[in-house]
Amino acid sequence: MRRRWTSGKPDSTQANGGPKDHVHAANARQLVRGQGFKGYLAEFQRRLSSGELGSIPVVLGLGIIWIIFQILNENFLSPRNLSNLSVDIVGTGLIAAGIVFVLLIGEIDLSVGSVSGLAAVMFAVLNVQHGVPEWLAVIVAVLAGAAAGGIHGFFFARIGVPAFVVTLAGLLGWNGLMLYILGTSGTVNLDDEGLVATLTSHYFSDVAAAYGLAALAAAAFFLASYHDRRRRMAAGTPFRPLHEIAVRTGVLAVIAFAIAYVLNRFQGLPLALLIFLVVVAGLDLLLRRTPYGRKVYALGGGVEAARRAGISVVWVRISVFAASGTMAAVGGLFLASRITSVSQTSGSGILLLNAIAAAVIGGASLFGGRGRTWSASLGMLVIQSIASGMALLGIQAAVQFMITGGVLLAAVVIDSLSRRSQEAHGRA
Repeated sequence: MRRRWTSGKPDSTQANGGPKDHVHAANARQLVRGQGFKGYLAEFQRRLSSGELGSIPVVLGLGIIWIIFQILNENFLSPRNLSNLSVDIVGTGLIAAGIVFVLLIGEIDLSVGSVSGLAAVMFAVLNVQHGVPEWLAVIVAVLAGAAAGGIHGFFFARIGVPAFVVTLAGLLGWNGLMLYILGTSGTVNLDDEGLVATLTSHYFSDVAAAYGLAALAAAAFFLASYHDRRRRMAAGTPFRPLHEIAVRTGVLAVIAFAIAYVLNRFQGLPLALLIFLVVVAGLDLLLRRTPYGRKVYALGGGVEAARRAGISVVWVRISVFAASGTMAAVGGLFLASRITSVSQTSGSGILLLNAIAAAVIGGASLFGGRGRTWSASLGMLVIQSIASGMALLGIQAAVQFMITGGVLLAAVVIDSLSRRSQEAHGRA
């Protein structure tokens, strides 16, 4: 028989040390919260010992990177550099957020760099050379990315071709199509005052914009947490007490207002950062709060189990690759906006490696079933922070590649050790 709970605390029988077999497993969180700080500390130690690290490694790593570069160059944490950093992460960060969808089912997408370049070139050629309105050219470019991802998903899910091979073929094929569309012109310059160029050049200079966004984020978090609490209370499942929700909201508000303060000391809130936060938050809600998202996570946990649960494995597989292609196209437009041009090198170089590395460094598991779009943004922030710090110090790119490679290897090692520890504790 299930015991009843009030105010997030166990009843008197359990609080006084009743038989352990009377404690329902689903109420473990309530027992932790009932012990106060000691309970949270014990739970934190348990999560570490069982490999449930979450975003802890990447947050610690980011803090260490910022401290080191600030010591080496006092301009690293200046408002100008941090504002530029917030815009620089957007293009590749959006691509990384799309890759998280594919990683969640335990697969990989090697085509995102070429798809991003193809979308940017399609937009530029349609708008600049053929006079198509910008808004329509943007829609066509994004749909092209979604179609490319859908094609990869079809061959993988329906035909059974390994995702690695399909997306590798896409990497070559879409890059070739990009060069064909671009033709002999080599480079196409975008309108500096156009819609796409404005994406990364416009700033909301009014201080109320940044502070308003910070307040909105804190309020939205509190309301979402409170609604989740009421829903869990009604269902008789563990819920967060109000004081915990208040503390979490307070911490988020402090961070958000600190970021707003720094941004307002330069040029204000960047439009690119605003769009990035909205998109990443929307994708996070899609994955964690909708039936579709639960299907994606379930598929990453086990294909056969997902199939027996009635999930359309083929449809979900196709959809995650389509999502990856769509985000690659959107990210490609932001990358083109940053330099207001496209060329034969669009989507090439280390873009693919950075996007995948950002997702993995942020905590998305290569084994599937674990990862969040917010984590990918953290991973991108780590990579771009390294690049920014190296540029300020005047260190050549070769060293940056080696350091980024080391960080990526460390992230994969942590992921592997975490999974092994979870398997040992029966949680994988």
